[in-house]
Amino acid sequence: MTGRTKESAGIGTMLSYGVGKFLAEFLTGGFAALTFKFYETEVGLAGGLAAAAMVLYSIWNAVNDPLIGFLTAKPTRLSARLGRRFPWILAGSLACAGAFVLVFAPPGGLRGLGLFAWFLATICLYDLLYSTWELNYQSLFPDRFRDPAERARAAGIGTAIGVLGIAAGAIVPTLIIEYGRPSTYLVNAVVFAAAAVGLALCMLPGTRETPAMVARFMEQERTRKAGPSFWVQLRDAFKVRDFMAFILLYFFYQSATLSMTASIHYVGDYILGRSTTLVFAGMLAGALAAVPVWLAMGKRVKSRQTLLAAAALAMAVLCLPLLFARSYYGFVAAMFGWGLAFGGFWLMMTPALADVIDGIVVSTGARDDGLYLGFRAFFGRLAYAVQALSFAVVHAATGFGADPRSATAQAGIRVHTALVPAVLLVIGAVVFLRLNTMTPDKADANRAELSRRGL
Repeated sequence: MTGRTKESAGIGTMLSYGVGKFLAEFLTGGFAALTFKFYETEVGLAGGLAAAAMVLYSIWNAVNDPLIGFLTAKPTRLSARLGRRFPWILAGSLACAGAFVLVFAPPGGLRGLGLFAWFLATICLYDLLYSTWELNYQSLFPDRFRDPAERARAAGIGTAIGVLGIAAGAIVPTLIIEYGRPSTYLVNAVVFAAAAVGLALCMLPGTRETPAMVARFMEQERTRKAGPSFWVQLRDAFKVRDFMAFILLYFFYQSATLSMTASIHYVGDYILGRSTTLVFAGMLAGALAAVPVWLAMGKRVKSRQTLLAAAALAMAVLCLPLLFARSYYGFVAAMFGWGLAFGGFWLMMTPALADVIDGIVVSTGARDDGLYLGFRAFFGRLAYAVQALSFAVVHAATGFGADPRSATAQAGIRVHTALVPAVLLVIGAVVFLRLNTMTPDKADANRAELSRRGL
């Protein structure tokens, strides 16, 4: 950029926006790593029922997330004053903090189907509220940060802050929960909820929509003709090749990372016999160390799509040391190595998707980003079913329920810690490279067309 425009975002705005990355990853980390283990090993829900709840939860997301994206894209009575996204971000972020506590607060005495029903109902409620704010938060990025250099800087800041959120979501529970004491999981949930409220308030300045953004949206709605139905837009979304390439890679990435992070608590409980604080800290250190390296690579390799695929393949390769690590510090070192690749994927993910969204806006003539981000969120949540089913299958095959510390059960834990994530990431990268057509020249042309058309 050669000069600041009225819509240019300063560092303060980028930092505040980046707090949303911290919040999203903080809550996701605490939810993904703990829920299945809490219900399977701490409160006595059969592994098959826990997996069934996660599958039904994923089916719920098949409609929930895209529908939220579709509905919250519509103007409300607050739109002309506060914008399209901000009211949803404010309300949803505060409400989902309370719902997080409910997931880890099943009434005493619940067993069997009653416990299953509580698990299913609370995770669906939590996801409804989480999606309400997070979809709108993610949808804000392409419109709020419109210049390529500004996007790169905002993504870099958001990556650094988001990685801290991932680490906090993983490390904080290790300082609070005690394996075998379910009440400590509830204490952890209350801590998470209180922190989430504070983080949400810090995020709000960076998610306030500028007057120009509000004006663009209101003008778009004023001149918009009756658009296609939700189901037509859902069908059309699956026809956008670059979008589907990204979505499928994101699905396999989420499935892999959820499997790994949820597995680490099993590693700590049944293999290492101690807290995994330093194991997760190793991942944080690797991810933060990787940011300047991947930023430098981004200056040399113009295609964000290529770098995203490279990071996914690097993550797959660096999963494998976790399969063979034997000592506590062996796991710490392996997670540091994996973090080096993970930081790169995180850095490239948002700018790569923003380029794809730009192409969609050019072709449709409207910024209905929320609907497409809803599809992304659905595939991200579908990954929970993959994680739960893989755990249930591996545990059943290795006798985990009978003796979780047997040699075969420990081998099974290593499989869903390292081998399953590696395979998923390789599949995702190969599919992405076969489908993706977003070249740097195509991305530049889309941004120029958006500027010309005032979108």
